[in-house]
Amino acid sequence: MPPRKLPELVVEKLKKLPAKPGCYIYKDEKGQVLYVGKALVLRNRVRSYFQESARHGPRIDRLVRKVADLETIVVDSEVEALVLECNLIKQHRPPYNVRMRDDKSYPYIMITAEEYPRVMFSRKRPASAVPVADDAPKLATKHKLGQSKTARFFGPYPSAFAVRDTLQVLHKVFPLIPCGKSWSGDPVQKPCLYYHLGRCLGPCAGLADKEEYKKVIGQVERFLTGREESIVDDLKKEMGQAAEALDFERAAKLRDQLQALDTVLQRQKVLTSDKRDQDVIAVVKDERGAAIQMLYIRGGKLLGSKQYLLDGAMEVPTQEAVGEFVKQYYAEAPEVPREILLPVEIEERNIVQAWLRQRRGGAVTVEVPQGGEKLRLVEMAAENAEHALSALTQEIQSKESWSAAALLELQDCLQLPNPPLRIEGYDISNIQGTSPVGSMVVTENGEAAKAEYRRFKVRYHPESPNDFAMMHEVLTRRLRAYVDGDERFAKLPDLIMIDGGQGQLSAALKARDELGLTVPMVGLAKKQELIIVPQSGVGFQPAPLQQTSAPLGDDKACVEVIDRLDADHDGANTAEQALLALKAKRKSRLESGNLKLKDPDYSYERPAPIEYTYREVELPLNSPGLLLLRKLRDEAHRFALSYHRKLRDARTNRSRIEEVPGVGPRRKRLLLRTFGSVEGIRRASVDEIAAVPTMTRTLAVNVKDYLAEA
Repeated sequence: MPPRKLPELVVEKLKKLPAKPGCYIYKDEKGQVLYVGKALVLRNRVRSYFQESARHGPRIDRLVRKVADLETIVVDSEVEALVLECNLIKQHRPPYNVRMRDDKSYPYIMITAEEYPRVMFSRKRPASAVPVADDAPKLATKHKLGQSKTARFFGPYPSAFAVRDTLQVLHKVFPLIPCGKSWSGDPVQKPCLYYHLGRCLGPCAGLADKEEYKKVIGQVERFLTGREESIVDDLKKEMGQAAEALDFERAAKLRDQLQALDTVLQRQKVLTSDKRDQDVIAVVKDERGAAIQMLYIRGGKLLGSKQYLLDGAMEVPTQEAVGEFVKQYYAEAPEVPREILLPVEIEERNIVQAWLRQRRGGAVTVEVPQGGEKLRLVEMAAENAEHALSALTQEIQSKESWSAAALLELQDCLQLPNPPLRIEGYDISNIQGTSPVGSMVVTENGEAAKAEYRRFKVRYHPESPNDFAMMHEVLTRRLRAYVDGDERFAKLPDLIMIDGGQGQLSAALKARDELGLTVPMVGLAKKQELIIVPQSGVGFQPAPLQQTSAPLGDDKACVEVIDRLDADHDGANTAEQALLALKAKRKSRLESGNLKLKDPDYSYERPAPIEYTYREVELPLNSPGLLLLRKLRDEAHRFALSYHRKLRDARTNRSRIEEVPGVGPRRKRLLLRTFGSVEGIRRASVDEIAAVPTMTRTLAVNVKDYLAEA
């Protein structure tokens, strides 16, 4: 293959490259980031890609031929370049970099910073985490909450199931707060059944001793950091003292705790005798892809494992794949163990090790074991990685075959010209017309495309509830955004599914026809799971629309639609030119701020351009096509309902506090920040409310009286 002539822009930038450490970014003709790399000397590293004598593999050859522009960012050291490279890869997701495929947040156990701390599940990454002192639990990180309070996070755990299972054990062994509510220790209610069963100390009723509860939290922290043996010793000692004092009831409770702990300890697998904190990493890479297996060992015990898939690793050496994973994983992980075991040597191991020491605030060893117990751990992780890759490959193949069957079935039964690769589902959520919202969810190739989800706050709806009018507005806004050239709605679907029967579907069809589009639409009725398909209609009939371009065919019909939308098609001779003119005009009006949703032409009362007849399609309840539509409908319902609840809760909270004369958004924010919730404000005394900045005693009395009546 003949060498490609470099663009002049690249040639000029290659002449001006600095001889300093930093990162380089390659871009294509459209400005999309292709690759991000780092170098100790940018000039030497970047120029090496474009030398005629350079011998690259097929992957780098393809990269070099696509480069149309490059950027460099200079830093002070290689460690800084490594951190910057990780951040840039995460931000741009370049196709020629190895990328860790992990779109889930890490689960933690959090101990809150309160008078009586709660032990809770959390997916909120402690972004402001700082290293804990050497004598503190090794798994814990601190997270600033306010000015002086500090919560403690333990993890990350390999799965949410592991966190919930651990929490279940903790609540069984220790008398923690089971209701999950925040209590100050003041008596505000009668103790619940958990108190009488000995599963809670009763802080809600003012019965809990603060020192005793603090002791319980200390035991929980030791449990979470793998020091269960010390807890067992303490409990045995306390049980003996209780028996000597003839307090047999307390001795029996301590015996039950010991039995529960013994059950947990028997389930834990001891892997090492030196009780070290280790992360063991193994990789399996073949034509199926690349999978990383991690084993989390704390105190010599296996806490769990997790698998990761790598994108873009098919053509890169194993060493590079492992090195990129290590950098990307520990850039996000809040905890770095004392020792990291790798299956192969990685490039720049010393730099990575120095960076990890900075992150941990202490010694870190990154090594490739050659024998003994450590090599056995890596081999065990590799065996698990092989099983994980096989399982993931089978799962992906099964999903792909199922999705293909579902799309082909929908194409056949709905008489579509092509399989509906992109399907959009819509639903409306409201209670008697209050806080009405609409949702748009998307599947691409049968899989949920959550980045494409959109939600709508219904603005112009009738005083009485009217789901049809709301659906018409949502579809009008979505399709009009496409016509206007809005980048968030730039893709037209191959099929639109409406949650509802003929009424909702007819409203959506009306919105579509008013804009001159002909995207296929169906409704899905809940009662009998029937697919409602529109048939031929009577009235103005637009021509078929190419799914990625403007309408073609019946010029007169399309121009009639555009005229009704008050569009100036500037003497366009074809429907395609007319719609392009409409898009240009609406985009101009959007940029100038002159275009609002409530255009003079927007009205649900206007007669529909086309009156349709409908046919019902009944598929077996276990058929892939129907299951795909049902999943899409349920997801649209969930997404709309969650947004509706959010707006409804905000409306409820606003009515309780901001309706008090003198309490505006700022005072409301300060009150909620101080007391945590409306319930916390209700429990607070007048003096405590008056002590909040900007509050007065008179206003505090008004707030207290108002919340007491609410």
